[in-house]
Amino acid sequence: MAAHGIEPIDLLIVNLYPFAATVSRSGCTLAEAIENIDIGGPAMLRAAAKNHAAVGVVVDNRDYLTVLEELSNSGCALSDRTRFALAQKAFAHTAAYDANVANYLGAIDPAGAASNYPQTYTMQFVKKQELRYGENPHQSAALYMEPEPLPGTLAGARQIQGKDLSYNNLADSDAALECALSFAEPVCVIVKHANPCGVALGANLAEAYDHAYVADPTSAFGGVIAFNGTLDGDTARAMLERQFVEVVLAPEISAAARRELAGKPNVRVLETGGRSVTAQQLSLKRVSGGLL
Repeated sequence: MAAHGIEPIDLLIVNLYPFAATVSRSGCTLAEAIENIDIGGPAMLRAAAKNHAAVGVVVDNRDYLTVLEELSNSGCALSDRTRFALAQKAFAHTAAYDANVANYLGAIDPAGAASNYPQTYTMQFVKKQELRYGENPHQSAALYMEPEPLPGTLAGARQIQGKDLSYNNLADSDAALECALSFAEPVCVIVKHANPCGVALGANLAEAYDHAYVADPTSAFGGVIAFNGTLDGDTARAMLERQFVEVVLAPEISAAARRELAGKPNVRVLETGGRSVTAQQLSLKRVSGGLL
């Protein structure tokens, strides 16, 4: 390098062949999939990430502006902290890329026929948040989700208010949500310690809640309540006047319901963001390695 006047590389930016996007297209052939397996890109990324003490490696275009700003403010040099953080993302990126390739090829038998279930299944999850505590108060826990969770799932839900979630909050919420998504009619599901203590249909959510509550009022205390429609103010008011609740979740929380719930600031309120997912899809994701 010195003899030929070649400067060492200090910044590498690589966009890999779009394998996942290619194989997700209807009618994608095996030949097209193979053509979109990047070889040189992952090799360069891994080499640069391993040498992060001297090289910055960028795999996410959302980091472009941050990197440019640091370079312009520091004499075209990246800090050790930044290079290490970029290397972490690069190794995670290549791992996810290879997992997509392995999952796709592993679901094709020697005759070329596709299978619903690959021989091995590798999935990458991203930490969404650390939880208040684990299954017991002396244990720790965190929630991990897919990079792009299905709309309407618990992993992709938005917490509107309330205390931090615990492991048991999520476990009960998961059971309640999956049950609620099994119905097209207005339904209310009340879960305590992972077991439904009230599941009922109604002409509207208020009626469904009333029927679900009277099924077992004692067990409903401190439970998780899930709905499969937009939570309205009247239903929220009736619920809060009648019982103590840990978590309330629904595809959408109306403005009127938010005002009612705001009077109980410790109640955890989750908005799942629509009914795009069904209970069957959730079950299939569990079988294939998905989370919530």
